[in-house]
Amino acid sequence: MSEDRTRVALITGGSRGLGLALARALAERGWSLVMDARGSDALEAARDELAGVTAVRAIAGDVADESHRVRLVDEARALGGLDLLVNNASLLGPSPQPPLERYPLDALEDVFRANVFAPIRLFQLALPLLRESPDGRVLNVTSDAAVEGYQGWGGYGSSKAALEQASNVLAAEHAELRVYRVDPGDMNTRMQQEAFPGEDVSDRPPPEASVPGLLRLIEEDLPSGRYRAGELAPPDPAPSHHPTAERTGAAMPAGGGA
Repeated sequence: MSEDRTRVALITGGSRGLGLALARALAERGWSLVMDARGSDALEAARDELAGVTAVRAIAGDVADESHRVRLVDEARALGGLDLLVNNASLLGPSPQPPLERYPLDALEDVFRANVFAPIRLFQLALPLLRESPDGRVLNVTSDAAVEGYQGWGGYGSSKAALEQASNVLAAEHAELRVYRVDPGDMNTRMQQEAFPGEDVSDRPPPEASVPGLLRLIEEDLPSGRYRAGELAPPDPAPSHHPTAERTGAAMPAGGGA
């Protein structure tokens, strides 16, 4: 990416979990940030933390709301442009997650609005700015539930499968950009706890463990495609081949966002 100006990233679901871990890493690297979250308290705490390091615009709101999406892109424009769009915010749906035979369609519509329609619409709104960037990139956070048939994961998993195919098509339609879909792997997050109510998820890796893989997608020249963060270990000093895009999932439901 060009170093002529401060790079700008828009991260949805940036107040906690993977979004906040990535925001911290980018702030340390000199990126300016636009972040959002549904809850204002955690978002303001994140803004206060990061504001001592870099320029931060923190906007509370729902990515399913059009006026909120427009404002996010406007804030990026006010910071000078947009180099990276990270669609990390996700909605799990009912907890515990019901089987599809009993899945309320109104709840399923909410999941798709947050996990599919919102990322697509944010891409549409952000596209002019991403095209102006010398190295525009999109990171859509997915899950192995998008590619594996786990019982009880039909709502969330099908929404992530739709996001993955949309990402695949966007990559084909926009060769001028890098469009990644990345499974961060199993993480100790609030969403993971909601997905497994009553279970102890403290043995899962922290979100920070997935950040090095995401940074490789942001900073290196890997082609558009699907990646798993755990397989994107920092490269050895000796020359090595780049990891290839793939379409398979891991052994248990993992990933997500927010």
